[in-house]
Amino acid sequence: MIFFGFKPYGTEIDKKIFVPPLHDSFLMTKKKLFGTNGVRGIANKTMTAETSLKLGSSLGTYLHKLHDDATGVVAVARDTRISGNMLKNAAVSGVLSAGCRVVDVGIVPIPALQYYVRDHADAGIMITASHNPREYNGLKLIAGDGTEFSREDEAKVEELYYGKEFYFADWSMTGNLRYDASVAERYMHGIIDAVDAGRIRRAKLKVVVDTGCGAGSVVTPFLLQQLGCVVISLNAQMDGTFPSRNPEPTEDALYELIELVKATKADIGIAHDGDADRIALVDENGSFVNEEVLLAMMADHILRSNKGTVVTPVSSSLRTLDVVESHGCKLVWTAVGSINVARKMRETKAVFGGEGNGGLIFPELQYCRDGAMSAAKILEIISSGVKLSDIVKECPEYYNMKTKIAIEDSKKVMSEVAYQLKGEKLDTTDGLKVWYDDGWTLIRPSGTEPIIRIYCESKSRKRSEEMLTYFEGLVNGINTC
Repeated sequence: MIFFGFKPYGTEIDKKIFVPPLHDSFLMTKKKLFGTNGVRGIANKTMTAETSLKLGSSLGTYLHKLHDDATGVVAVARDTRISGNMLKNAAVSGVLSAGCRVVDVGIVPIPALQYYVRDHADAGIMITASHNPREYNGLKLIAGDGTEFSREDEAKVEELYYGKEFYFADWSMTGNLRYDASVAERYMHGIIDAVDAGRIRRAKLKVVVDTGCGAGSVVTPFLLQQLGCVVISLNAQMDGTFPSRNPEPTEDALYELIELVKATKADIGIAHDGDADRIALVDENGSFVNEEVLLAMMADHILRSNKGTVVTPVSSSLRTLDVVESHGCKLVWTAVGSINVARKMRETKAVFGGEGNGGLIFPELQYCRDGAMSAAKILEIISSGVKLSDIVKECPEYYNMKTKIAIEDSKKVMSEVAYQLKGEKLDTTDGLKVWYDDGWTLIRPSGTEPIIRIYCESKSRKRSEEMLTYFEGLVNGINTC
């Protein structure tokens, strides 16, 4: 193969390894409606009220077929985005037209909706674009067991969406709508029951919480108060314009949180994304905690008292593999996306799982990414008296680097990258993951934005930079041809 001057470091890779067919995520010939996590787009451009209405009708029709012509109950929630009411009302109309009953639970984090759906509904709809910029919005579908819709069920809903063969109930059987304002409180009680609340309360921790004006504003500050913490809230007003920072809690976006943790001498800083299924941390010194370190750190905490399988996507760091193997346990890799991780966790009866983006899954509560539960579990760890910075230092050290490149034709780019890497040690679980003796690189198209993401990892900073520079140049070169 031609490497354009780039050579794998260390022992030459076995050229005889079999390269399986490329994953459907970048060889689809038809534009998919659902991405990695739901349906997303720019509000009133690529994500319209009509789209939401048709998705609501598609879900209602799907439930009508699933339950042999019987009606179902659908719980609907949204985050704080200002286009949320428009899309929610359209989706509700579609669901009601199929004769389903709808429970509007208001603005709550998506894990709070999932917690409610599991026990009280047949399905759920969350109006959110999660970490995407403020102009985006979208819909995520929740299955009756509280997990996100499987890829197979998404495909069935998508077929109904494009086929437009919707079920419309008789005028006398159109669904009814009611409201339930108790969901956030129920969810908080569930979390408190699932952690060592007594130990957390005795520690009397000081916590700065930046909910980013998102859905976490209605849960996390109040949850931590109930856990006995001194809580300093930041950006806790619900404002869908996200005036203080972008919904994604990156290190650059959290400068206010970092400064406030240092100024107040807090024990920890906690931040959420727009729908609060993810968490970001700042230690007591005001240092941002790498999300991959967070994943490995939590895996270690869980496995100390509960041995078992851990599940994470192929984009995650080898830190987690090192930690899991140090406990004599097994790590299972999946395609990127919390849907894939959660369902593989159920299949393998895993004790913990998550992604290297702050999305952690605790099966003792529910099978979904859960920002507020993650916050409580982090407090459970440091309530023993150990400092967060000391825990971070104990984590295996790797150098992770990543970038994203705007692209127009992901199929073209990924196919050409695959051709250039023919004969290398590849994992095509999701995108193209190239394994070297001293690290790896993953190139995969985003399921939510017109971009290709590149992840690199090695024990050497120089090596990670070398891989990132090469593959960024390769993708850019193909993209501009």
